[in-house]
Amino acid sequence: MKTPNKNSRTFTFDPKEEDLRSRLCQGLLTVLGRQVGSCCQSTCLETLRILSRDKRVLGPVGTREGMLVLAGLARLQSGEEGGDSLQEDAQTEEEERVVVEALKCLCNVVFNSVAAQQVGADVQLARGLCARLHAARAGCHEVGLFSLRLLFLLSALRPDVRGGLQRELHAVGLLTEVLERTLDLRWVGPYEVAHPGLQALPIPAEDNERAMEALKALFNLTLSDTSDEGGDHQLRLVTAIMRHLLMLKTQTEDKTEEAHSHAINLLSNLPVSCLDVLIDLPVQGGQEEYSGKNMDAVQVLLDFMEKRIDKGANYKEGLTPVLSLLTEGSRYHREIRRYIKTQVLPPLKEVKVRPEIGSTVRNKLVRLMTHVDMGVKQSAAEFLFVLCKESVDHLLKYTGYGNAAGLLVARGLLAGGRGETLYSDDEDSDTEEYKSAKPFINPITGHVEEPMPNPIEDMTEEQKEYEAQKLVNMFDKLSRQQLIRPMGVRRDGTLAPLEEALRQPTADSSDSD
Repeated sequence: MKTPNKNSRTFTFDPKEEDLRSRLCQGLLTVLGRQVGSCCQSTCLETLRILSRDKRVLGPVGTREGMLVLAGLARLQSGEEGGDSLQEDAQTEEEERVVVEALKCLCNVVFNSVAAQQVGADVQLARGLCARLHAARAGCHEVGLFSLRLLFLLSALRPDVRGGLQRELHAVGLLTEVLERTLDLRWVGPYEVAHPGLQALPIPAEDNERAMEALKALFNLTLSDTSDEGGDHQLRLVTAIMRHLLMLKTQTEDKTEEAHSHAINLLSNLPVSCLDVLIDLPVQGGQEEYSGKNMDAVQVLLDFMEKRIDKGANYKEGLTPVLSLLTEGSRYHREIRRYIKTQVLPPLKEVKVRPEIGSTVRNKLVRLMTHVDMGVKQSAAEFLFVLCKESVDHLLKYTGYGNAAGLLVARGLLAGGRGETLYSDDEDSDTEEYKSAKPFINPITGHVEEPMPNPIEDMTEEQKEYEAQKLVNMFDKLSRQQLIRPMGVRRDGTLAPLEEALRQPTADSSDSD
C-alpha cells in the first residue's frame, strides 16, 4: 500500500475501489479507538484525512462513534459528556501532530458528510472548540487554525449550531478576543485601535491565516440578527477591529487584498449605525472639511473597489459587497457620502466625452450600469444614485439618461423626482464649464455631441409625411407581431403599455414640475 505522503495530493478516487476504501475507513477507526502510540495514530489519521475527501466512503466516519473517536484525538470533549469541554493540551510534538491531523479529518468529514454535520451538532463539538479558543493558551499554530476552520464549517453548514454559538456560547465576543490577540491590538479609545504607523511590519503569515478563519466564522455569526444585551457594543468593537485591519498590510499584495475582502464582507453584515466607527477617531483626529472625521479607511475601501473593477471578472462576489457597503455608508452617514462624492463624482468639467468613456472611477462605474449581470448593474447604479442624494436630475447629469434608464424603471422614477431617503440640504455647485455647455448636452448620452447633418433638411413636405407614415406602419407591424410592445410612462413614473398610459388623465398645471 502507498504511504499517505505519496497520496497527499490525491483528490480523485477510483469508483471501483469504493467498498475497499469504506472498509479501510472502518479499520482505521477501529485502530484509532485503541490505545496505540502517537506515531501510529498520526499515520492512521493522515490516511483517514486523504480518504475523507471522498464523500461516498464516509459512512463509518460520520457516525456518533466515529466522530467521538476523532473528537477525542483532537482533544475536544463533546459537550454532552459534561465537565470541561477541553481536554489536557498535547505535551509533545508527536501528540500535537495527532491533534492537528484529527482536526483536519473533522474538517473534511464535516464538510463532506451531512450525517457528520448532524452528529457534530448533537455532540456539541462547537462547545469544545469555543473552550479551546477561550483558553488562549500559546500552542501550535495549526491547532488554532483548524479549530477556527472547524468552527467556521459548523457555523456555515448548521443554522442551529450558529444560533447556539450566538446566544449560548457568546462566540461573537470570543472571536473578537481571538482577533485582538492575533493582531496584537492596543486600544486607545472605546472604539479606537492605535494606528499601526507607516513603518508597521506586515502581519505575520501564520497570524494572518488564523485571523482570516476567525473573520469567516464571524461572518457566519453576523448573518442574522445579533441584537442582545451589549450586542451593539460588541458589534462596534468588531467594526473598530475591521477598520484597523483595513489599514494593515500582510506579507503579499494578494493576501492583503484577501484580508481586506473578508473585512468588507463582515462589515456588510453589521448594522449601518456601526459604520460611524470607521470615521470617528478622537485620538487620531480627522479632516476639518468633513467635521473632523477620519476618512483613511473610506479611502482604502474606494481603492479596493477600483482595484476590483479593474480586474474585470468575478464582479458578483468580488465587487458587489464593497459597493453595497459604500452605498449604505453613504446613505446614512453624511460625511462618508460627501467624501466619496468628491472622489467619485467631482464637479463636471469635461462634457464633450460620453460619461462611460474614460479611466476615472466615475467612467468605470457608469460602464457597470449597463453590465450584463443584473446584480452588478443595480449595485453600481444604486451607489451613484445615493451619491447624487437620490436626485434623478443630479444622476442624469453624471451618467446620461441611457445609462440610468434601468435604475429609473426599477425605482419608478422615469418621470423624474427623488428617492425616499432624506438627505442634507448642502447644494452641489456646477463648474463654469458645465454651466456654459449645459444647453447643448444630449440628455440621453450625457455629453455634448458634434452637430449632425439633418437627414430631412432637403426633403419636401410630402416626402417628410411619407417617411413618417412609413415609420408608423413599421412600428404597427412589429407591435401586431408582438416583437415589440410600445410603452408609456404613468404619472407615478412607472412604465405601462402605451394604451394604458394614454388612458390616464393628464396632470393639471399645478402638478407639473
